[in-house]
Amino acid sequence: MNLSVRDVSKLFNASEKTIYGWIQAERLPHYQVSGQYRFDYSELLEWSALRGLRLNPDSLKATEKTEGRPISIADALEEGGIYDRVESDSKEAVLKAISRLMKLPKGTDRGLFSQFLLAREKLGSTAIGDGIAVPHVRNPLVLNSEMPSLALFFLESPVDFGAMDGKPVSIVFSMISPNIKSHLQMLSRLMFLLKNDALTGLLHAGASLEEILRAFRTAEEGFLPPRTAALPHREPRGTE
Repeated sequence: MNLSVRDVSKLFNASEKTIYGWIQAERLPHYQVSGQYRFDYSELLEWSALRGLRLNPDSLKATEKTEGRPISIADALEEGGIYDRVESDSKEAVLKAISRLMKLPKGTDRGLFSQFLLAREKLGSTAIGDGIAVPHVRNPLVLNSEMPSLALFFLESPVDFGAMDGKPVSIVFSMISPNIKSHLQMLSRLMFLLKNDALTGLLHAGASLEEILRAFRTAEEGFLPPRTAALPHREPRGTE
């Protein structure tokens, strides 16, 4: 997405002067096109999450409207599943376990998927603070998925992910999506929802699948149109 300084100021609910300051002092990811600053939406989401910045919900909803029908994180999580006691001897072990456990599209090379996750992690930690990380492939087009999917992993023991707040990670989300639009929607929505203290409190308390899904649906109210039909039955909460 080709965002201007004005767009970014609305997204962060900050003045344009503040945005210019971030560019100079905090290295806000940006590009210069014909002498003007331009920004990539996905990069801004990751940058803001790592620094604990809250996005303007009105601007976020307006952006999602331009990207198509909003995606339900709760639906994506119900599709992807929740996994307990995941191997966590190291960050690399966690990413390999994720690649082994996730419901990937048929024919996906799990070893290659693991390499993509590792490669993305080398660009910068995907830990967003408060013991949570969101590793994902940078380019969703490498997967031939038909619908968005989000998996939640509770680690056997906390592991160092290089988070800016210094806290080890014990909760990991990983997503797959069929295209760039759904990837951006899922990433932006998830980053926003994980600023909800009640929701993250349930995650840290090891709540049940039903409780977590209910909390996500409640937190998403106002973003999504009313549900008109019940979802099909899903598999029960998975374990490693």
